[in-house]
Amino acid sequence: MNWTRIAAAAAVCAAVAGLAGCGDDSKPGAAAGEQKTGATTVGIVQLVEHPALDEANRGIVAAMKDRGMKVEFDQQNAQADQSNLGNIAHRFVTQKYPLIFAIATPAAQSVANATDATPIVATAVTDFVSAKLVKSSDKPGTNVTGSSDLNPVGAQIDLALQFMPNAKTIGTIYNSSELNSQFQVKILKDELARRGVKFVERTVSSVNDVQQVAQSMVGEVDAIYVPTDNIIASSMPVLTRITTPAKIPVFAAEEGMLKGGGLATVGVDYYNLGRIAGEMGADILEGKSKPQDMPIRYQTEFKAKVNGTVAKELGIAIPEALQKTAEIVNY
Repeated sequence: MNWTRIAAAAAVCAAVAGLAGCGDDSKPGAAAGEQKTGATTVGIVQLVEHPALDEANRGIVAAMKDRGMKVEFDQQNAQADQSNLGNIAHRFVTQKYPLIFAIATPAAQSVANATDATPIVATAVTDFVSAKLVKSSDKPGTNVTGSSDLNPVGAQIDLALQFMPNAKTIGTIYNSSELNSQFQVKILKDELARRGVKFVERTVSSVNDVQQVAQSMVGEVDAIYVPTDNIIASSMPVLTRITTPAKIPVFAAEEGMLKGGGLATVGVDYYNLGRIAGEMGADILEGKSKPQDMPIRYQTEFKAKVNGTVAKELGIAIPEALQKTAEIVNY
């Protein structure tokens, strides 16, 4: 787990404040999470490092700072380890931080299991209801709210078929235990059935499974679609080392996966998603709202992005219509 220098100082201060104070100007009875500098410390727990979640984290911090909040961040990354998530959540609650940000569904669930009182703002969660974080998206009714990364699966399949209008079979790979992925794959099945495209489904339980599972799809599918799955996002280069030489394009649910070799997306901007969560957190700290009354927020505008470098490697021409409307990036 990586601490920034500021976060480390803040955490040490908070840990010893009840025993001996933290400096001569510490004030007995100061509000929980308040430091001697007058800044408030909030926790951020991130499930794992990969481009999408990193961008969401960056967006949270930027939004809070742009609001002029005097805030310090205790940044923790669980490195995809469930026991780490539990320990981090417990420590944040023990520190009595007035607000906790959680990035990705498992992180949000761990913090929600640790407290039903501390306000929690989550992001990179596809469906808050199925994750049992809220009672409803319109009125959470719990101490949790946040921004959803529900992506336009139908538009993403349309994008794939623009590149490959004759595709007969599209496959997917995802982590079978990740609720976000299960939710998206259900939508994917319906969208492909509507278009008369055959569907092949493969699951993994860890990054160690990705190479073998990807190899099993060679010769069976014309293209692969990957949801916003944390294991797949962390192992995109492993996946595309198999698919690119086999000339199988990978269409992704978000731009960060293009950096790992995905061909194209109409996906969520995780930086903006993080900013939405940061704004919600600022409203809570300023006393303008409470999580139980704050509807889950969604990104509503999406833009097609195409990885020009990967298109060349695959020998696939970018459709003329997309050349005019999509953003061409080169990763």
